[in-house]
Amino acid sequence: MVEVPFKIMKEMEDYIKKQKIPENKAKQIMENLKKIYENTIYDPDEPIGVVAAQSLSEPTTQMTMRTYHFAGTAGIQVTLGLPRLLEIFDARREPKTPTMTIYLTKDCQSDEAAKKVAEEIKEIKVKDVVISSVINLTDLEIKCKLNMKEMKRFAVEAKELEEKVKLRNVKIAVEGDEMVASYKKPDIKDIFKLKYRLFETYLKGIKGVTQTVVNKDGNEWVINTLGSDLQKAFKVPGVDPTRTVSNNIFEVQEVLGVEAGRNIIMKQAMYTIEEQGLGIDVRYLMLLADLMTVDGQIKAIGRYGIAGQKISVLARAAFEETRKHIIRAAVRGEIDELKGVVENIMVNQVIPVGTGAYELIGKIPETSTAKKAEKE
Repeated sequence: MVEVPFKIMKEMEDYIKKQKIPENKAKQIMENLKKIYENTIYDPDEPIGVVAAQSLSEPTTQMTMRTYHFAGTAGIQVTLGLPRLLEIFDARREPKTPTMTIYLTKDCQSDEAAKKVAEEIKEIKVKDVVISSVINLTDLEIKCKLNMKEMKRFAVEAKELEEKVKLRNVKIAVEGDEMVASYKKPDIKDIFKLKYRLFETYLKGIKGVTQTVVNKDGNEWVINTLGSDLQKAFKVPGVDPTRTVSNNIFEVQEVLGVEAGRNIIMKQAMYTIEEQGLGIDVRYLMLLADLMTVDGQIKAIGRYGIAGQKISVLARAAFEETRKHIIRAAVRGEIDELKGVVENIMVNQVIPVGTGAYELIGKIPETSTAKKAEKE
């Protein structure tokens, strides 16, 4: 009989006491707990890696190649489905659509306060405060009419533009609601490029966060963003840094540590799979996330990560770049001790899994048939 760990038993006993469950029902609950725990245990030397690989790969073959947007978020498009899963397991440095889910502190739990925080986070460029622009080819300058209402909303003073808009060899002059940009050394070839450079100039907010949408999640206000910078987001007044997360795995690792990176790998993969109506046991994702972060750094699954760094030469060669691995192993004088599954299959040996993981020694009792055969 398998014993349930003390911690799990204690948690269940506390729950029974708190809910004041009758003794007869409590006994039934404890019996069910034991059965459930027994079903979660694997046999000694079961090939859990193979089981996890099969359990993950089978449902992912049914995933679609598509993107999806957050419901009610004014069309923030985020990569989901198979492309998102590939981003996670290939440990891509930058996701195609980086996003943040920003939770707010208790004093910002109102529509107006949440919108104010969202405005502090969103990146503001010159084009966001300009109504119209005219290129003057005679004087080789660009005249822009400023939207004073938007500038007031974003808390940007007109005179601040002369200090904040810093472009090489460009002179900025602001008078009233008009801004004039011109090259210090006029050149007709670059005047049209200047318009793009001017309009894309950063003014305030968090760089890269191009969109913010305020939503109500249950009883609290949450901000969803397109673009991510956790470190800067944590410094914005009103943001709750203990719950705010990003879908950028490497950014989470750099800001919060490798354990947080592991959790994001697990949660993002589970969310992506469940979003398409597919089910998978979270323990397989936990195993994969542990494998990707065991060295303290996030590694991909493929040839430049886990599969390409296996101890066994034959296992590495069986995956990809066979010639490279064998030549390199020969030059280095590497020895393959044949302790894994793949390498033993390649040399036609019993794999060290299940009953193959043990050497049985015993004395076979003599039978009457064997004794007769010896006498004859």
